[in-house]
Amino acid sequence: MTDTRYILAIDQGTTSSRAIVFDANGRSVAVAQQEFPQHFPNSGWVEHDPEDLWETVVTVCREALSRVDIANVAAIGITNQRETTVVWDRKTGKAVYNAIVWQDRRTAALCHDLKRRDPELETDVNNRSGLLIDPYFSATKVAWILDHVTGARARAEQGDLAFGTVDSFLLWRLTGGRSHATDATNAARTNLFNIRDNAWDDRLCEIFRVPKGMLPEVKDCAADFGMVDAELFGREIPVLGMAGDQQAAAFGQCCFEPGDIKSTYGTGCFVILNTGDEAVTSQHRLLTTVGYRLNGETSYAIEGAIFVAGAAVQWLRDGLGIIKSAAESEGLAKSLDDNHGVYLVPAFTGLGAPYWDPDARGAIFGLTRDTGPREFVRAALESVCYQTFDLFEAMAADGVSPKAVRVDGGMVANDWLCQYLSDILDIPVQRPVVTETTALGAAYLAGLQAGIYRDLGHIAENWHMDAEFKPELEGGRRNHLLTGWKNAVKRVMTDQG
Repeated sequence: MTDTRYILAIDQGTTSSRAIVFDANGRSVAVAQQEFPQHFPNSGWVEHDPEDLWETVVTVCREALSRVDIANVAAIGITNQRETTVVWDRKTGKAVYNAIVWQDRRTAALCHDLKRRDPELETDVNNRSGLLIDPYFSATKVAWILDHVTGARARAEQGDLAFGTVDSFLLWRLTGGRSHATDATNAARTNLFNIRDNAWDDRLCEIFRVPKGMLPEVKDCAADFGMVDAELFGREIPVLGMAGDQQAAAFGQCCFEPGDIKSTYGTGCFVILNTGDEAVTSQHRLLTTVGYRLNGETSYAIEGAIFVAGAAVQWLRDGLGIIKSAAESEGLAKSLDDNHGVYLVPAFTGLGAPYWDPDARGAIFGLTRDTGPREFVRAALESVCYQTFDLFEAMAADGVSPKAVRVDGGMVANDWLCQYLSDILDIPVQRPVVTETTALGAAYLAGLQAGIYRDLGHIAENWHMDAEFKPELEGGRRNHLLTGWKNAVKRVMTDQG
C-alpha cells in the first residue's frame, strides 16, 4: 500500500529560506525558495533582520504547501543555519536586535580576552562543550547583545527576554509563543551546552555571562516540538523534527554508522564524521559535537567548519560582477587547463578549522597581467577543495582517514568541482541522487517521530548514488598545488605578521 503522507521541511539558511515537501520515499514533490538581504554594518560583522527570516519562511511554506493536499502533510521538520543568534521579547516575540550570523566576527576581542585572562579556560570550555572559544559560536553573541542593547541584560535577568538559534525563534513564532525549545544538535553549537551531560551547563553560562533563564528547552532531534497555528497554513501541523543544518545533512546522507562522513557545500563547507556513542576529542582543533540524539541516546561527531565556500561564488557574482549566475562557474573553471599559480584564500570573515583565526582576511595571490575572470572563478572553486583538504588532513592527524566521502549542497551540482575535490582529497567523492540533504534530514527526523519510518535502517533504504568521482591527478602535481595553497594561507594568518 502506498504511503500518501507528506513531510514539510523548513530549511532556513544563511542566504535564503526554503520549504520542501517530501513524500515517504524521500522524494521532493514541491519546492519554494526565497533569498533575503545580508547586512554588514562593520568590517567582519554579519547580520540578518529576524523579520526577514520569519517572513520568507512563511512565504515559502505557503507556496510549497499550495502544491500538495495539505490534509496529507503529517509533520514539519526544521533545519537552520546554526550558531546564528536571536534574542527576543517574550511578550511581543520581537527581536531586540538583528540576528547575529554565525559568520560574524565582532566578538573576536572578547574571545581573545577570555583566553588571555585564563589560559586554562579554553580547555575547560572544550571539555564541556566540545567547542573552542571563538566568535563563531552563539554564547559571545548573546553576551554582546545583552551588553550593547540598552536595558537588555537587566530584562534578560528578569526573565523578559528569550534566546534561541534560528530554529527556536521560528518555532516560537510558528507556535504562537507556546514552545520555546531547541534540539540537542543546535544546543551543542552555542558554547553553553554540556555535550556529555546533555544539559545546559551552569559553568559555561557563568563564563559567557548568559542568564540560564533565557535558554530554550532541549529535546531529542525527533520529538514533539509543538503545533503550528492553524491560521498560518490553513490547519494545525505538528513540528516533529529539528536539527542544525550540518547535522541534518549528515542525517539526510544516512551517516548512521561510526566512520560515515559527509561534506556539505553551501554558504560554507562543513565536514561531519560519525563517531558513534563516543565523544572523541580532536587534538588538531576540530570540533566535538552532537551528531543527533534519538530516544535520549546521543550519537557524537567530529566536525570541521569552513566559513566560505559557496559564499565565494556569491561574492564573484554579487560583489565583483564577474559572473551572472553560479552555474557559469563550472564552464569557466573547465575552460582552463591550469590556474597558473593563482590562489584565493576566502578568509572574508576569518578562517575556520583547523586554523581558527578570526582576524585573518581574504586575499588573492599569483596575479599577473594575464589574469582574468576565468582564473578568479577557478581559484574560488579550488579554494573550496583546498580548505576541505585541510580538514581531512587534521582528521588524518587524529587517526581518521576516510576511504570515501558523501557530498551534498548546491555546489556539488558542479561536476568539475566534484572531480577536483576527489583529486585533491585523493579519495572517491560520492554524490547522492538527492543533493539537498539538509532539508531531507529534517524531513526524515520528523518522519521518524510521525511513524512514517520504522527506524534508521528504513531511512537508509532511500539513499541512492547519482555519481562517483575518482582521483585522476598525478601525486606530484597534487602535492605542488597543495604546497602553493599552504603558503597562501600562511600569508593571511594574523600570527604570521
